[in-house]
Amino acid sequence: MKRVVVTGIGAITPIGNDYDSYRKGLLEGRSGANIISRFDASQFKTQFAAEVKGYNGEDFFHKRDIRRIDRFSQYALVVADEAINHSRLDIEKINLSRAGVIWGSGIGGFETIENDIEEATRNTGPPRYSPFLIPKLIADIAPGHISMKYGFRGVNYATVSACASASHAISAAFDYIRLGRGDVIITGGSEAAITKAGIGGFSSMKALSERNDDPLTASRPFDKDRDGFLLGEGAGALILEEYEFAKARGATIYAEVIGCGATADAYHMTAPHPEGLGAMEVMKFALDDAGIEPTDVDYINVHGTSTPLGDIAETKAITKVFGEHTFKLNISSTKSMTGHLLGAAGAVEAIACIVAINESEIPPTINHFTDDPELDSRINFTFNKAQGRNVNIALSNTFGFGGHNSTVIFKKV
Repeated sequence: MKRVVVTGIGAITPIGNDYDSYRKGLLEGRSGANIISRFDASQFKTQFAAEVKGYNGEDFFHKRDIRRIDRFSQYALVVADEAINHSRLDIEKINLSRAGVIWGSGIGGFETIENDIEEATRNTGPPRYSPFLIPKLIADIAPGHISMKYGFRGVNYATVSACASASHAISAAFDYIRLGRGDVIITGGSEAAITKAGIGGFSSMKALSERNDDPLTASRPFDKDRDGFLLGEGAGALILEEYEFAKARGATIYAEVIGCGATADAYHMTAPHPEGLGAMEVMKFALDDAGIEPTDVDYINVHGTSTPLGDIAETKAITKVFGEHTFKLNISSTKSMTGHLLGAAGAVEAIACIVAINESEIPPTINHFTDDPELDSRINFTFNKAQGRNVNIALSNTFGFGGHNSTVIFKKV
């Protein structure tokens, strides 16, 4: 099996519009939440979200292209470009047939679906749909755009598994390279679902926090008074390379991917297994795949959505897998800052793991006010403030509606 390393990173998030500002936002414990600015949300029970701030598509794309590319694909292209530049990869010197893109998105062009259907049915008579409706909304168009931009003719597809989408994409890219089928893959995920339908749909499910009087502290993972998740948006990209290939070109290596796992809860459309069965099994599979013991792990970036059921189930799973070592781990939910980026969550949270490895500092779980008596007080959830720690191995969990579970493990090189 080949070794696989991370050589480039790109990010656009509610707490920073590039990798460096995202890294700083994480370690400062910055909240990305605020009242929704993109549309009037006063009619909804939840009126806030974690929007990407200060983004202007015209800074990156021609006006003509903006009309043809949904926001989720724009985000994908922006972070892929940052990651390529960050990696200092000379595209003219690589075999483009062994370079590919595997990308995740849980929903795809949600904004396009909403806007185009509204526009097409606005007047009486036959509805008039845009010829760009389908190519803008399909989830696989994001990796398609990336491959076309860089001429990557190798593997190219999208993973769609709700909130586990980007994590599954990273896992698939890892597998593809370690099996010797490619040298370079751009992987990660993007999502742009802060729309009327997005807020309305999740609100109707009672999945979102309704703390409209205090949106900055609404996302409260592992807090007794958590009341639902904070919807976020954005994207994260990683450049994965085969280790010898990266070393030969003198690439900077930010981390090594050493293991992954995938399972299903096989339990419920939206609720996690109450005992965390699928979450427990996916972490075990990933540890076995990496050839390491639970005691080797220093940090877990948890799924931690700030929902009453989810946080309890994941904590149960961790204690079953890690036993007494649970109390020696640092655990944090960076969703407390970024909100839940749905299909992009696994990408931006993988980056958070890489930040912890390279900075020797654990991003915090912010907005903790009241201990939950159902959670063991000995667990270090890294509440409210970043904590210094040498991180050799970090584990990232992402779980999605439909019972999809994914774990990816990163190691310091």
